[in-house]
Amino acid sequence: MQRRGAISYDSSDQTALYIRMLGDVRVRSRAGFETERRGSHPYIDFRIFHSNSEIEVSVSARNVRRLLSFQRYLRSSRFFRGITVPNSSNILDDDYNGQAKCMLEKVGNWNFDIFLFDRLTNGNSLVSLTFHLFNLHGLIEHFQLDTMKLRRFLVMVQEDYHSQNPYHNAVHAADVTQAMHCYLKEPKLSKSLTPWDVLLSLIAAATHDLDHPGVNQPFLIKTNHYLATLYKNTSVLENHHWRSAVGLLRESGLFAHMSLENRQLMESQIGDLILATDISQQNEYLSMFRSHLDRGDLCLENANHRHFILQMALKCADICNPCRTWELSKQWSEKVTEEFFHQGDIEKKYHLGVSPLCDRQTETIANIQIGFMTYLVEPLFGEWARFSNTRLSQTMLGHLGLNKASWKGVQREQSGSGDDVDPTFEEMDSDILPQEPRLS
Repeated sequence: MQRRGAISYDSSDQTALYIRMLGDVRVRSRAGFETERRGSHPYIDFRIFHSNSEIEVSVSARNVRRLLSFQRYLRSSRFFRGITVPNSSNILDDDYNGQAKCMLEKVGNWNFDIFLFDRLTNGNSLVSLTFHLFNLHGLIEHFQLDTMKLRRFLVMVQEDYHSQNPYHNAVHAADVTQAMHCYLKEPKLSKSLTPWDVLLSLIAAATHDLDHPGVNQPFLIKTNHYLATLYKNTSVLENHHWRSAVGLLRESGLFAHMSLENRQLMESQIGDLILATDISQQNEYLSMFRSHLDRGDLCLENANHRHFILQMALKCADICNPCRTWELSKQWSEKVTEEFFHQGDIEKKYHLGVSPLCDRQTETIANIQIGFMTYLVEPLFGEWARFSNTRLSQTMLGHLGLNKASWKGVQREQSGSGDDVDPTFEEMDSDILPQEPRLS
C-alpha cells in the first residue's frame, strides 16, 4: 500500500484511484491513458493580473485553488456515507416527490420544464432525470449496471457542475440530456440505435459541460490558464469536459465489470461526442452533415454513420434553447447573457479586452439572441429537419421562428421604434405550431 496525503491505495491495482488532500484526484490505467483530474475545478485566480510580468502561476498555487473541488468531493462522499449535512434541505416532502414523478412520465415531451423539475427535485434534476432515462431505455438491465454505482456516478457528475454559473451548470446539462432523449426517440433513430449508442448519448449529454468554469476558451487562452496550456489552445473546454467525465466513470467503477477494450472504446466515443459540441467547429460538422444529406448516403446500419448522427444530435441538444417555448427559451437567453456579461465585467476590471458579446454596455440580450439564431441555430436545425422531418423537428423550427420574431420585437422597442410592429409578428401565434405527440 502507498499513501498520498491521507488516502491510501493499492498500487497493485492499476485502475486504483488516489486522492491528494488538496482535491487533485487522478485516474490511472494499465493502458496509459491519463484522464483529467477528478473535480479539478478550473479556478480563475485573478491575482495574476496584478503582476506586470508575463502571466505565470506556480504549481503550488494551482494546488491551493483546488481546495474547492475537494469540498465538492467531500459533500458527495458524505451523501454516500449517509451523513446529514447541517441545515440541509435535501429531504423533500411527498408532494414534491409526487409532482417530480408525474413530470418524469412526460420526459419525452418537448415542452418539458426543466426549471420546474429542478425545483421539484431540490436541485437534483440531473441525477433524477438521467437515472430515470437509464431505466426507461433499459440500460440498467441490458448492461447489468449496479444501481448504487450509477447513482453515485450521477451525483458526482452533478456535483462537478458549478451551481454559481448562471448558464453552464447542472440544470443546463439536464436540459441537454432531456433534449437528447427526445431525439433518440425520433423514428429514424429509435429503429436504428443500439443500446450502446443510447448509453453513449446519455452519458455524453449529461457530462458535455462538466466542470465548466463559466468563461470561454479565448478567456482561458489570454489568461494563460493551465487548461489552455494542457490542451494546446484547441477545444480546451471540450477536452476538459471529456477527460473529467472519463475520470468520474473510472472513479465510480460503473463499468468495471466490462472488458478493458470496451471501456476504452466507450471513453473514446464519449470523447468524440463531447468534442463535437465545440462551437468553433460548427461549420465543419454542418458542412459534412449537409453533404451527406445532399448525397443521400447516410446509412444508419453503419456504426460510423450512426455515431456521426449522434454527434449532430448532441450539437442540436446543446444549442436547442431557442427552439423551446418562449417561456423556457427566454429564461435560458437571460442566463447565458448574464454569464457572458459577467466575463466581460472581469475582462474590463483587469484590462484584458472585452470579448465579443460580453460587454453589457454595448450588447443586449435581443441582439445576441437574434445573431445566435441566425448564424448558428437556424442553419443547424434546418439541416436536422432535412434529416428527420417529423412533428418534433417542425415544432422546433416553429418555436425558433416565433422566438426570433419576439426578440426582434424587443429589439425594436429598445431602439425606440416599438410602434413599428412587423405585421408578420402580429399574425404569428403559438396555436399554429404543429403539436408533437406526447411521448413518455
